[in-house]
Amino acid sequence: MKKIKSGLKSRLANYGDAEFSFYLRKAFAKSMGYLDRDLEKPIIGITNTHSDLVSCHGTVPILIKAVSDGIIEAGGLPLVFPTISLGESFVSPTSMYFRNLMSLDTEEMIKGQPLDAVVLIGGCDKTVPAQLMAAASANIPAIILVTGPMMTGNYQGERLGACTDCRRYWAAYRAGKVTDKEIEEITNSLCPTSGTCMVMGTASTMACMTEAMGMMLIGGAAIPAVQADRIRHARETGFNSVLLSNKEIRPTDIMNQPAITNAIRVMLAIGGSTNALIHIAAIAGRLGYELDYNKIDKMSRETPVLVDLKPSGIHYMEDLQNAGGMIPIFRELESLLDLECLTVSGRKLGEELDMAPACWSQNVVKTLDNPIYPEGGIAVLKGNLAPDGAIIKQSAASKELIKHTGRAIVFDGLEDLANRIDSPDLDVEANDILVLRNAGPKGAPGMPEAGYLPIPRKLARLGVTDMVRISDARMSGTAFGTIVLHVSPEAAVGGNLAIVETGDQICLDVEARNLNLLISQEEIEKRLNSWKPKVYANIRGWEKIFIEHVEQAPKGCDLDFLVSVNNSGKVPV
Repeated sequence: MKKIKSGLKSRLANYGDAEFSFYLRKAFAKSMGYLDRDLEKPIIGITNTHSDLVSCHGTVPILIKAVSDGIIEAGGLPLVFPTISLGESFVSPTSMYFRNLMSLDTEEMIKGQPLDAVVLIGGCDKTVPAQLMAAASANIPAIILVTGPMMTGNYQGERLGACTDCRRYWAAYRAGKVTDKEIEEITNSLCPTSGTCMVMGTASTMACMTEAMGMMLIGGAAIPAVQADRIRHARETGFNSVLLSNKEIRPTDIMNQPAITNAIRVMLAIGGSTNALIHIAAIAGRLGYELDYNKIDKMSRETPVLVDLKPSGIHYMEDLQNAGGMIPIFRELESLLDLECLTVSGRKLGEELDMAPACWSQNVVKTLDNPIYPEGGIAVLKGNLAPDGAIIKQSAASKELIKHTGRAIVFDGLEDLANRIDSPDLDVEANDILVLRNAGPKGAPGMPEAGYLPIPRKLARLGVTDMVRISDARMSGTAFGTIVLHVSPEAAVGGNLAIVETGDQICLDVEARNLNLLISQEEIEKRLNSWKPKVYANIRGWEKIFIEHVEQAPKGCDLDFLVSVNNSGKVPV
């Protein structure tokens, strides 16, 4: 029997006899019809994240076939295996609650099976972050392939896309401007094909950041899910995975400090999802890096938003693809990026840009001297209401509200919000500030996308379209408005958000990066002394693991025992 150093002979089942373990494995492999020469090839795993409950992944079977073809062409043996898959709108209480579980599942399957490299196919919001976290921890050659964005729909001559337009029309429906019949007709046009949201939501943001970080082949972030280019890209990804295996290029060779810095720079320039900060913090934590939010905010002040996509602009992901994808963004940011970073192609980012086609005239990606917003999309706030920080997507906020002082209207949790937000008796005015607490990592649990608090119905019907909203929750990357998120520490662990009372004055000043509760420190301490934490009784399974080990938003909401024990420094650099 020919001996091989990797492939089928790696990570053997432990029977106390390695030769027998290999013999038995080979026998079962032959039951699947493989020839001896097949079993001597590099084994490339392909994650199957297809699910009838994940609409974003409808094209995964087609992509698996294309990836497999590319692997075979390059001399490898493709083996497909399933992992958990998460669909944002199909999972209760929120897909974020299960992101770490998906990362753990994926990591253990990578480490426990005889793989020389792995192609990770994801798309929907939390799947790509989970896979990158797993790849960082498992650290075998890995490459990301995203499913790609949906095409846009059409309603009465207007282009529509999930889910910025979902929220816009739902707000109009709540305000009585759209009828029951019209909202149903609009629903039919919001998601016309398979794929991820076609605006710069979390899925698109993470795809762009993955390409910027070097973990995806250049050109892969923006290709629509249903276009032939997506299949060709999948085949190239499969082919390249064998080269990654042969060269033994590992995720830690690619996802270093400069590469993560590039990804953060791109996140700011594309007006990316606020969720991306949590995900990049978790990915960095798996590699031993800690996010430096002061540096991120400094980067934001010097990195304008260049990409004119919803929710910060007017276009959609298919328009970005038609404008050249990520290449014009990289070229416009060239002086601000580290072009020496290695990518999964085996080439440096600068070499990839040199090989890419010349850019052409387009109106989606703006220039540094003519951006759509003068600073980065996300600003980091500090103050006594958020001692460990909070964030706001300033590029999607109302200009008249980014400096605002108002009366707090407090909701104690998601149930309280649902019960009272539309009550005719709710004492609320347009200049007030809506505050939601107990919706963070532990409080909800899972930190759902509840930060996009609805405008109280009675105000919406008066024409109010935006208010300052503050919470320890997240919001969808597709959302818009003057919304402060990720207030940390969260209320459930005794953060100052826990002691805000209806009627308190709160001051938001985005330019000064301040978020303050306008009461004395003595009063804050008095209220904290009388605060009592929630008692978690009769919890079991994943909920128990999650509640006991989840970290706060600034650290990425990962489980503390999954974070690297190495201290590799801070990012960005």
